Amino acid sequence: MALRKAFFRKITIVALLAVVLALSHSIWFRWLGEFLVKSEEPFHADAVIVLAGDWNGDRVLRGAELVKQGFAPIAFISGPGYVYGINEGELAIEFAMKHGYPREYFEVMPSTSFSTRDEAAFSSSWLRARNVHKLMVVTNDFHTRRASKFFRAALGSDVEFRMIAVPDRFFSPDGWWHNREGQKVFFFEWSKTIAEVFGV
Repeated sequence: MALRKAFFRKITIVALLAVVLALSHSIWFRWLGEFLVKSEEPFHADAVIVLAGDWNGDRVLRGAELVKQGFAPIAFISGPGYVYGINEGELAIEFAMKHGYPREYFEVMPSTSFSTRDEAAFSSSWLRARNVHKLMVVTNDFHTRRASKFFRAALGSDVEFRMIAVPDRFFSPDGWWHNREGQKVFFFEWSKTIAEVFGV
């Protein structure tokens, strides 16, 4: 009898916890989404780096706008990959030019990076060779916290930088769970965040 009571007590506690979690899911879903974002205000810098991996062109347009507004004289466009033999950075610049931004705003930063960690490490030597001490790093909002960690490790205290968050078309920190694409973005970014804790 005592064992049965203890069992039902545990079941009741678990059920109550499940109800509480279900009723409060929007609160902790929002917190988990907001944790991924590290958004900072633009400042006057020596350069902008636009990270690769945005096939919609939102990142490069934000980088171009920062140059247009006078925050930096140049935007380095990371181009680690090739699409039909054309560097991703060149494709991004062509996209920005079609939106009215001049070619002189940009410089391709070609690399062989396959991850944000590699991209940050490559950027470090690229920036030092160009005497960059103040930098803005442009990427999608969900990617900013993880990218910031890698750039801080790669740049050390030599370069002051700020993360410029570009809103994603599907992910929003306070509503990513409402659409399938937002859920996928959240899942993949958190998977990478957790994997990196274990050095994967």
